Amino acid sequence: MHTGLFHSIDFDKDGKTLSYLGIPFSVDRSPYYQVRVPICRIKNGAGPRVLLMSGNHGDEYEGEICLTRLIRRLEPNMIRGELTILPFANHPAVMAARRRSPLDDGNLNRAFPGDPSGVPTSRMAHFLEHELFPRHDFVMDLHSGGTSMEHLPCALIERQGPPERFAEALNLMKAMGLPYGFIAENGASAPTSMAAAARAGAIGLSGEFGGGGTATRASILATQRAIDNLLMRLEAVEAPPFGTEPGSFESMTILRLESHEQAIFASRRGWFEPAVSLGDKVEAGNLAGWYHDFERLELPEEELRFQRSGIVLSRRLHADCRSGDCLIQVARLDTEAKLL
Repeated sequence: MHTGLFHSIDFDKDGKTLSYLGIPFSVDRSPYYQVRVPICRIKNGAGPRVLLMSGNHGDEYEGEICLTRLIRRLEPNMIRGELTILPFANHPAVMAARRRSPLDDGNLNRAFPGDPSGVPTSRMAHFLEHELFPRHDFVMDLHSGGTSMEHLPCALIERQGPPERFAEALNLMKAMGLPYGFIAENGASAPTSMAAAARAGAIGLSGEFGGGGTATRASILATQRAIDNLLMRLEAVEAPPFGTEPGSFESMTILRLESHEQAIFASRRGWFEPAVSLGDKVEAGNLAGWYHDFERLELPEEELRFQRSGIVLSRRLHADCRSGDCLIQVARLDTEAKLL
């Protein structure tokens, strides 16, 4: 009763169920406290088995908003197969408007494969990788830049699994209908949800849909379109749930991030001023921005230059920086990824 994760979901039952995952965790305020993570299960006969999740990081709102709306919108007769919706995967982080859980400082997307007897974040990671992901063929984990980062909107996959499975993931990423797709090279043992999905036998899909700890009309529409396009491509629905127009499937630019040299990191306290915008095409040696020292006004600002060529993928939103902060990233254009 004092560890693990429990639920009462019948995964074989047709229909729609709105329930929760319970994680016992004693706190000062409440010795028998439970983390209660909402989960929706919709099943209508045989068909694709799809898991949609968000709130992996609590301050990334596009997925959380869209999936809560999807729960209210979908009924069993509108789908084919099985759809599980987990809008607040790291529920304590969502409620605290933080990237990590305030209960244990856990970053869920660095916690896989988890520990069934560990802190709440570790227990959730273990449940996802070992119990929930294996029940699905496809896992879509929705992200954005969070409070501290601005991210180029893009679909995302990791290079995971055998070549034929990666090829299917690549084509599903393209089907999401975003202008950019991003391939991460994290390795099979990575502590991320996408690597966990691959280890569980599912195809993992993701995306970065905004940033700044907010949601805009454009970022919400892009998220809705990606969900609609994916569910339509998988033939899990007959009509797009959000009613978006299909995106262009022929113009996705594929990007890759595979080296720390594609980023610029702060080496000391300072204030970052960018010289470029997201989506800009840059060359190695181009000016990325300036680093100011407000405590030593006699020193000129430092010029920061890119080490690699490519497309500006993300940047730090906060000007005030500490040593180790990632200031800006550039992803290289991938001309090798073949789309079927």
